[in-house]
Amino acid sequence: MPTSQPSRRIVIAVFPDVDLLDVTGPAEVFALANRETGGRAGYRVELAGPTAGPVRTAAGVRLLADLTFDQVAGLVDTLLVPGAVEPGPDGFRARIDPEVVEWVRTAAPSARRVASVCVGAHLLAAAGLLDGRTATTHWSTAAQLAADHPAVTVDPDPIFVRSGRIWTGAGISACMDLALALVADDHGEELALAVARHLVMYLKRQGGQSQFSVPLSSPPTARRDLDDLRLHIAEHLDGDLSAAALAARMCLSERHFARVFRQETGSTPAAYVEAARVEAARRLLESTDQPLDRIAAACGLGSVETLHRALRRRLGTTPAAYRRRFRTATTTG
Repeated sequence: MPTSQPSRRIVIAVFPDVDLLDVTGPAEVFALANRETGGRAGYRVELAGPTAGPVRTAAGVRLLADLTFDQVAGLVDTLLVPGAVEPGPDGFRARIDPEVVEWVRTAAPSARRVASVCVGAHLLAAAGLLDGRTATTHWSTAAQLAADHPAVTVDPDPIFVRSGRIWTGAGISACMDLALALVADDHGEELALAVARHLVMYLKRQGGQSQFSVPLSSPPTARRDLDDLRLHIAEHLDGDLSAAALAARMCLSERHFARVFRQETGSTPAAYVEAARVEAARRLLESTDQPLDRIAAACGLGSVETLHRALRRRLGTTPAAYRRRFRTATTTG
């Protein structure tokens, strides 16, 4: 008689105006893990809400809660808590629903692990689960989380953070990265990467990677000429991007240029250029089999030694280690 596979019960909270992708994204990851293993991954997803039946999400699409919060009984492998937002005086804020918070507080102790998606971290914090821990959330509500919960160390940059059995994920599409990390924690990197390939996710990002690319982390400035210069940097990474060359392009003295650039971007010209070059090198490491010397040259880093130093400084890893971890397909020819 065949041995039955262990079941990993995933309970996802759903409630009015919950973000749709925060629920369906992880559910799809777990379903694909089951499909990839012929069911051996053992994931079983249930949706629990204040009431059973239809739940209207922020996208207007209705989900169907399988059971009420009160009906969640027995062992839970993973308690997954998404979030919802509401308008505030200074933009959108995370919504704190007392009923959801109370259920999370009572249900969390019986779960093997607890994870929040996006602004769901605010619900975990309100339930007291993040005190003394480091956590992340969507960058737009990180300040709210820090202000409301001073006992929580809020890091708005990572894709996800693990603190013991508590996981917190960043915003929107990062729910997929968090779910893939949970799969990797359960069954290893190979299965997580196989699922990523099915999802056509070209990169399975690790938790320490930033929510932002170099352009996203530096919003448009008050100067059109400086925004044009940043575009020039992105398009000419293998060119002369020294402070002197960039200052000359803007018809400014090098000293005045450095002061203006830092004031507008929060970065020195040299640091900005290196970050842009490292990001380009990352993309080539993720998506090509080019040798390191060609990648270094294409990104303006000059030599393999400089590429090594830049990645160690920016990412804490080597080019070879980065490529091994983040390549999701092998090029054959």
